[in-house]
Amino acid sequence: MSDRSDAPSGEDSLIAQYFKPLATDPGAFELRDDAAIIKAEGHDLVVNTDALVEGVHYLPGDPPDTIARKALRVNLSDLAAKGAEPAGFVLTLALREKNDAWLSAFAQGLGEDARAFGCPLLGGDTVSTPGPVMISITAWGRVPVGRMVHRFGARPGDRVMVTGTIGDASLGLAVLQGRPAAAALAADPAAREMLIGRYRLPQPRNTLSAVVRDFASASIDVSDGLAGDLAKLCAASGVTADIDVSKVPTSPAAAMLLARGAADIEAMITAGDDFEILCTVPDSRCQALAAEARRIGVAVTQIGAIVAGEGLPRFRDAQGRAVTLQRLSFSHF
Repeated sequence: MSDRSDAPSGEDSLIAQYFKPLATDPGAFELRDDAAIIKAEGHDLVVNTDALVEGVHYLPGDPPDTIARKALRVNLSDLAAKGAEPAGFVLTLALREKNDAWLSAFAQGLGEDARAFGCPLLGGDTVSTPGPVMISITAWGRVPVGRMVHRFGARPGDRVMVTGTIGDASLGLAVLQGRPAAAALAADPAAREMLIGRYRLPQPRNTLSAVVRDFASASIDVSDGLAGDLAKLCAASGVTADIDVSKVPTSPAAAMLLARGAADIEAMITAGDDFEILCTVPDSRCQALAAEARRIGVAVTQIGAIVAGEGLPRFRDAQGRAVTLQRLSFSHF
C-alpha cells in the first residue's frame, strides 16, 4: 500500500478493477468524471430507483451474480411498466469488505445484464458499511415525449391485465427457507429450481415497453404484491376494481403447490417480488394488446375490471364469493 498522495485510493482501485470495464457508453467518460451525460434525443427521460438490502431483498448466501442481476432488473421492471426503453444506470454499493471473488462474480453478472438489456453503467459510488450489504441502482429510460404510462390513467370499464405468472418468487423464497413448499417439491428438483430462479432472477418485461405505451391506460410493476400494487394504481386513478382471484395466472409448479395445500393464494398475491406488469386497458384495446404480447412471446391474462368508486379493490373467488385479504402487500414498515 503506497502512501503517495497521487496513488489511487482503495475505492478508486475497486472501481477501476470491477466497474470501469462495464462503463462502455460514451456518456460515462470511462468513469473518469464524477458525473455522466444521458442524451434525451427528443425523448422524455424517465427515472426510478430501487435498493436491495442483504437479508431483506435477498438471502446472504445467494450467488453474487444473481444479486447484481436482480438489483438491475427490479429497476428495469419499473421502466417497462412506464413504457420506457432503458438508457443507463448508476450504482451505489455499500460493502462490509472488499471480497475479490464476490466482486468479480457480481461485476460479471451486472455487466452481462447491462449488455443484454441495453442499459449501460454510467457511474456511481462505493462505500464501506458495518451493516448488511446494500446495492442501490438508479436507472433512466427514454420514452417519446408525453407518452410515459402513469399509475393514474385507469378509467371505469378498463380491463385489468397482468403479464406472466404471479406468486412464483414468494414460493421460491419459501423453498429456500425450508417452508412447506420445500417438502412438497422434494421429489421435483426442476420445479424447485424454477421457483428459486423466479425469486433470484426476475424477468423484467422490457420487450413489452412499447406495447404498454401503445395500449395501456395505467400501469405499475408488481414489486410489493399484486393486491397492494393494484390498490396503489386504483388510489392514484380515483377508481376501484373487481378481481377474480381464480383468473390470476399461476405456473404449473405453483398450481401444484396450491392443490396440495403447500401454498396459499392470498400469500401469493400479496407477497411481492413478481416484477410482472399490472396494467389497465380500455376494453376496445384488449385484443390488440394480447395479440402483440403473443407475438413477442409474453403471456398476458385478464383478471378483472376497473369500476367507479373509491376504496380498496374487491377480490372474489370463482363462485363470486368475497375473498378477504389480511394484508395487501409486503411493507418495510
